[in-house]
Amino acid sequence: MSPGLADRAAALLAYVDAGEDRPRQIGRLAAFDGLMMEATGFARPVGSGARVITADGHSTRAEVVGFRGAKTLLMSLDGHGAHANGARVEPDASGGCVGVGLALLGRVIDAMGEPLDGLGTIASAERWPIAGRQGNPLDRARVTERFDIGVRAVNALLTAGVGQRVAIIAGSGVGKSVLMGQMIAGAEADVIVVGLIGERSREVSDFLATKLPPPARRKSVVVAVPADHAPLLRLRAAMRATAIAEYFRSKGLRVLLLIDSLTRVAHAQREIGLSLGEPPTVKGYPPSALGLIPRLVERAGADSRTGGSITALYTVLADGDDNDDPIVDAARAIVDGHIILSRSIAEQGIYPAIDVGRSLSRVMADIVPPDHAAAAMALRRLWAAFEENRDLILMGAYAPGTDPVIDEAIVRRPEILGFLRQGAGERIEFASSVDTLIEAFGG
Repeated sequence: MSPGLADRAAALLAYVDAGEDRPRQIGRLAAFDGLMMEATGFARPVGSGARVITADGHSTRAEVVGFRGAKTLLMSLDGHGAHANGARVEPDASGGCVGVGLALLGRVIDAMGEPLDGLGTIASAERWPIAGRQGNPLDRARVTERFDIGVRAVNALLTAGVGQRVAIIAGSGVGKSVLMGQMIAGAEADVIVVGLIGERSREVSDFLATKLPPPARRKSVVVAVPADHAPLLRLRAAMRATAIAEYFRSKGLRVLLLIDSLTRVAHAQREIGLSLGEPPTVKGYPPSALGLIPRLVERAGADSRTGGSITALYTVLADGDDNDDPIVDAARAIVDGHIILSRSIAEQGIYPAIDVGRSLSRVMADIVPPDHAAAAMALRRLWAAFEENRDLILMGAYAPGTDPVIDEAIVRRPEILGFLRQGAGERIEFASSVDTLIEAFGG
């Protein structure tokens, strides 16, 4: 070979990455039942990527999710393909990490990082583990700084902090996505990462058009996987969105992470777990589905080393308006606060339909001054007095003058509901929210 040709060949091969210093393990497809695949001769660790060559010569992506004896269990990432017995199974090195970088800002991607917005390819400069990096709990900073959400009821009564994890819990059609859109528009954040997991395809385009204004869109990354995609893709989408948020936090930025919805992520893990033979527990959820929630939520928070933070909002669907659902319980136990939306309040035309009595911010006492806390407690006291005696009041069985607190709660009920009410496109700053609360209920 001439020196010039050798130099040219070396230049071309310089960009080739074999990934390993040994021959690749090529397996064969031994079983396929529509959701789970079994491969022989493919001894790869759990979480590794794979490509299965279909009968028509194309390849479909899959991920190793377990093993049974000498057989490796894989789950497809591309839905159903024309798989045949003995099909070739090849390793795919792109499964364990995700592409991150500033090029993601303003883009909409799927669970595999492919662009959905038609704006061309994304040149990701760096890689980040999709499952995150194990950290020291002592590196997690305390929540001491308030976070302006732009929603008066949340700012004043359920004050959020930088690095807090909040669950928005409600049944279907009560306004979770609308409230999330209000929070995006009003949030003070350097980067916004949105994970739209398991929702209707129409809602994805609607969210981008109505709930992500241009100023927020330019600093946002949206990871979208509709409900008709494979369960593993829905799960990877939530993990990818969290990994992207972790990367920006590592750069010292203030990140707002929104996952809509955490329940759909748990449903995806339920499908995977049951396919692997896990025993179903409460409402058919296997242990892995309930264990997934703390693993995902605990990745958010503030980092004392870099000064960056991830303030996370997770919507949780209460199936059948059951706030004791296992997923609701698991989420409520691990987050730093929860906002419960009430169907009865929504039916009165009051949005956001926040049930003040059952909602809570566990960091509010550490980040608000005493006069703010006292005014919020006064409003909550009146709310509780009315709710505890609602049946008596509505039936006319309560005699005015019996209890001064209940009397005040009845008189001021319209004022309280008016304080909660806010238009979908309206942003109310933190200072204005607190001033209104203290003026009406302070002292």
